[in-house]
Amino acid sequence: MTICVYGAASNNIDPSYIEAVETLGEKMAERGHSLVYGAGAGGLMGAVARGVYAGGGKIIGVAPTFFNVDGVLFENCTELIRTETMRERKKIMEETADAFIMVPGGVGTFDEFFEILTLKQLKRHNKAMVVFNFRKYYNAMAEMMEKAVDEGFVAPGCLKLYEVLSNPDEVLDYIEGYKPDDLDIQNLRHI
Repeated sequence: MTICVYGAASNNIDPSYIEAVETLGEKMAERGHSLVYGAGAGGLMGAVARGVYAGGGKIIGVAPTFFNVDGVLFENCTELIRTETMRERKKIMEETADAFIMVPGGVGTFDEFFEILTLKQLKRHNKAMVVFNFRKYYNAMAEMMEKAVDEGFVAPGCLKLYEVLSNPDEVLDYIEGYKPDDLDIQNLRHI
């Protein structure tokens, strides 16, 4: 299956994050999965691509044409798709992916994840979604989502649209075992 990974482009992060996401990428490839992602060479985007590459997997990079600075794009993509806009980039990744993983990241990562979550809530897809909560990075986000449910801003069913997991094997086991029919997304009023 083709898995979309959203994550940090920043290199100003603790090396343990890079190592964990490289491991995730390598395990993806070892299990026969391909990667679709934002084509970055740095940060956790680069880490997942290096892992998939090391494991012999297919890498589909999707990047806007204005990312034309040397060293920004991962050089070993199996396929590189160029887009005019960030919106087009996100759409291609969404349509290509069979599942989504959000590894630690910043504003761009949050944007990508919450758009995909919103689309799942609106019945536009029913693909597996996982938050890779390495070093408890996303604990505060999980608490925010629970607070939003408690305060009535988000329906409780929304929390069932994704899983929060903390190691690569758990992440991939969940994706591989995901059954879209297990989730009834027909009634939007309760999600």
